[in-house]
Amino acid sequence: MPKPICLAVDAMGGDFGPEINVPGSLVAARETGARVILVGNEDAIQAELSKHRHNDVEIEIVHTTQLAGMAEKPSDILRRKKDSSIQVAFRLVREGRAQGVVTAGNSGAALACGMFILGRINGVDRPALASIMPTLKNPVVLIDVGANADCKPYNLVQFGLMADILAKHVLGVVTPKVGILSIGEEEGKGNSLTKEAHALLKSSSLNFIGNVEGRDVFAGNTDVIVCDGFVGNVALKLSEGLGNALASMLRTELKKSIWSRLGTLIALPAFKRFGKKIDYAEYGGALILGLNGIAIVCHGSSPARAITTALQQAALFVDKKANEQLVAALHVNTELSLFSRAGRTLASRQEASAL
Repeated sequence: MPKPICLAVDAMGGDFGPEINVPGSLVAARETGARVILVGNEDAIQAELSKHRHNDVEIEIVHTTQLAGMAEKPSDILRRKKDSSIQVAFRLVREGRAQGVVTAGNSGAALACGMFILGRINGVDRPALASIMPTLKNPVVLIDVGANADCKPYNLVQFGLMADILAKHVLGVVTPKVGILSIGEEEGKGNSLTKEAHALLKSSSLNFIGNVEGRDVFAGNTDVIVCDGFVGNVALKLSEGLGNALASMLRTELKKSIWSRLGTLIALPAFKRFGKKIDYAEYGGALILGLNGIAIVCHGSSPARAITTALQQAALFVDKKANEQLVAALHVNTELSLFSRAGRTLASRQEASAL
């Protein structure tokens, strides 16, 4: 029989550490059948495990002696905290002991560990955070949602190439529609970055449909939306904040009178479905695309349900061989090198020599 999927969890990561990561991991292990390695302080992990039933799942603990703080510089964590739970969790993937890693810890440190421990896929200039978000129709891949605040136009094309493969092989979209997030649908709208990236995307082999406005993100007419990490992170957190605010306002309004309370009882199943749809915990974390391994980053304030969902995502990506598909597709895609720092530099030199 094939070995079960094995996933590493940064048990000390996030605002709540083992209190959230352990129960979230147990549920995921139970629901997916995956083996989970909890990485962190063994005493703290065992103390949390003792509060939950866990004899029906396969759990391993890898003890570490250091903790990576949420406010610490990623470079300091890499240099000075070799035995931090986040570094060790990533090393387990590199060593082949785990097939994916999930962390709610320092996102900058997660990206740094991904870059320097797992390494980038050959030809990828910058890994990017891809978030799979719900829409009125099918899920959309929003990339980048925070890894790269400052980008060059060719970076956005590489993001599109990677997310296109993810949409094909994980979401099952035959020919993904790729758009770029901008301030208007017209081709000439946007800042210099979006305008230049628009031109490059238009010349690529992607099924590029042009600009997408913020109000159209959740319409479901686009499968992949590319943007720089600054804009993407604002869009992601604005969406999450709006969802929470809507749910809160709805609860307040429904308590204002006896009639609204009676109506609530009748419509309770629909309200629960609505709440589930707008709860970011139901969509896990963001996948770091462009690494030699599966790595998912969750919010620091993630509840246990978000950790569970992130691990379910990781198990799905491993099962679908998402990273192998990405590596294989990018290996034969000559555009990856064209839309890269080296490729653009070479093209600029060739243009200059032709003048």
